[in-house]
Amino acid sequence: MDGRRVALALGSGGARGYAHIGVIAELGDRGYEIAGVAGSSMGALVGGLHVAGSLDDFADWAKTLSQSGVLRLLDPAWRGPGFFRAEKVLDVVRELLGDVQIEKLGIPYTAVTTDLITGKSLWLQRGPLDAAIRASIAIPGMIAPYIADGRVLTDGGILDPLPVGPLAGANADVTIAVSLSGGDSDGTRYRPADSEPNAAAEWFNRLVRSTSALLETPTARSVLSRLGAAGDDEVDEGLAESEVNDDDEAAVAAMAPKLGSFEVMNRAFDVMQAALARHQLAAYPPDILIEVPRSSSRSLDFHRAADMIEVGRVLTEQALDSYDAQYGSDDDE
Repeated sequence: MDGRRVALALGSGGARGYAHIGVIAELGDRGYEIAGVAGSSMGALVGGLHVAGSLDDFADWAKTLSQSGVLRLLDPAWRGPGFFRAEKVLDVVRELLGDVQIEKLGIPYTAVTTDLITGKSLWLQRGPLDAAIRASIAIPGMIAPYIADGRVLTDGGILDPLPVGPLAGANADVTIAVSLSGGDSDGTRYRPADSEPNAAAEWFNRLVRSTSALLETPTARSVLSRLGAAGDDEVDEGLAESEVNDDDEAAVAAMAPKLGSFEVMNRAFDVMQAALARHQLAAYPPDILIEVPRSSSRSLDFHRAADMIEVGRVLTEQALDSYDAQYGSDDDE
């Protein structure tokens, strides 16, 4: 081995996962050979496309997406266990991949998913590549789970947002992990404009607001009362007591960021994944860790492919330069 074989762990994090494309591109430009890939969620998608030889075509397509185009592709669902069907996106992925079996790929590949029935992380290393990707990207509450062999499979990032473990036996010189949960303070230079709206998140927030308004009708209140919900008098008393006790906190509350329902759910998921990623890194420390700041992109900013690909390139360049400076590059030998 010549020090150029890389085992690559690609983390979960929604649209920030476009940065994985930049990571892979920079590694290729520097002459590194990717000898194994493990991915969760968006990491499974990008990693799968790479090992199948279709990543460049996917990147070119992703760069053409606008916000309205993204919303049409997400295909909002009004029934079922997910707000989005996302089948249109998956159709594009399937067309790029073709009929590919994981075990026949030239590069060892693992898609990490979560079995909701057993409550355990599951490594998919055989079978159809498109099905493995579909299972790994099923974000809870957003995209319906994937049902296979009696298992209910959903987003790999629930339990394993940075899957370094599957690479423990990889025939590689260097293990590189790409986390999409980097600290916010590191991402100031990449932060999108605060005034920039997000069509998918706005759609989700409008849906929640509409549902909340529906629950405020007299009929809904009657139903809730029969189900044991608090009556109007109890609610009014609680609000009055809250107003009396919370006067001193009004100024503090006014300073808090205004987050919609989707932003609250998304932020909670990000915080959970960041904590889990730290545990994974402690158990399986990589040789190189590349951290993409959470603030570099919101999870549904799928119209920002070009920006995030460049972020991935820049961060990889910095990480490799630092590693070479510490351990010496092949050119110096």
